[in-house]
Formats: sequence, structure tokens, C-alpha cells
Amino acid sequence: MSAPLLRDQDIAMWDAARPYLDVRNNDEHTLVAYGLAKALLKLTPEADEDVVLPAILLHDVGWKKIDPDLLLLAIGKNPTRKDLVRDHEIYGVEIAREIMAAHGGADIDVDAVLAIIDGHDTDKTARSINDAIVKDADKGWRATPHGMRIICGWYDIPVMEYVETLEAVSLPFMLTNAGRAMAQGYIAAIRAEQELGTYMKGAPHV
Repeated sequence: MSAPLLRDQDIAMWDAARPYLDVRNNDEHTLVAYGLAKALLKLTPEADEDVVLPAILLHDVGWKKIDPDLLLLAIGKNPTRKDLVRDHEIYGVEIAREIMAAHGGADIDVDAVLAIIDGHDTDKTARSINDAIVKDADKGWRATPHGMRIICGWYDIPVMEYVETLEAVSLPFMLTNAGRAMAQGYIAAIRAEQELGTYMKGAPHV
């Protein structure tokens, strides 16, 4: 039997974060990104899961304070309200600090977690290995089947147009070899799936 997705010590923070994550599919995004972060941590023994996992769990809580009608203007291929991306980081630091004060364990380096949240989208560089993993898990979600379905639904765009945008906008900003390989693997699988019909015309399925 596989282990639960969330660590026991993160469940209380998740419960506190959920009311802030009920916009723009952020609740689902957060859980999938948390799973990606756990996978990247296994490949990066020098990283600290007690920084990475709380940071990925709380990184997007600040979107709750942004006007929901403006959310899709802040992201995507040609965003017109990039200022909102910075705003959600600032709000996120405030909210995450309160959540960790009330529900975080003694092992959490609160300052390190907040430093990652403050800049997880607007700073494309890696400030630390922990920061790099959080950013790769966050951006890497876009390449997952879940991320593809969600984002294509937001913008009503064809899958291959989405993949081309993903390769141009997200892949260049992956910061670790493991994260880059993960995203490239997902993209390769999406491309292959789109071509199944080309090579399987008339092929029987058993």
C-alpha cells in the first residue's frame, strides 16, 4: 500500500490553507505540485523537505486576495497584469506566516519558507536548492496531464498549441536537472499521445 500524499505534520497546514486555495484550481495544483516536490526531493538528498514541502503547500495562498476576474490576465502566454503575480507573493507571505505560526511544526524554518514564497514566480533564479525544487515542482505541474487539462480549459486552446507554449515559456526556467527531465518526459508523452492515430490506423486492440 502506498504512503499518503501529505505528511502527517503537513495536514493541519493544508487544512488551514484550503480556504485560500479555492480559486483558479489552486487546491488541485498545490496537491499535484506537492507530489512532484516529493519526487524531486528523493533525487536531491541535499535539499530539506521541512522547507520544501511547507513552501510548496503554501506558495499560492496569496491568490485568494486577488480579484478573481483578473486572475487569468496575470498568467499565460501574454499576460497583461504581471503586477498581480508580485501581489500574490506579498499576500502569500503574510498568510503563510500566520498559518505556520498556528499550525507549523517545530522543524519548519519559517524564514526559509517565507523567502521561497516571496519570489517563487517573479524571481526566475534559484536562491537555494530548496527554492529550485519548489519552483520546479510549481512550474513542472504545467507539464503534467492534470496541468494540461486545467490550463487548456482556462484558455480553450488545443493541446499542441499548449505544448508549444509550454516549451517556450516554462521549460527554459526549470532549474534542476531532475525537474527539467521530469517536464521534458511529460511533454514527450503528450506529443506521442497526439500522434497515436498516425501509427495505429486499423490496429486491433486486445
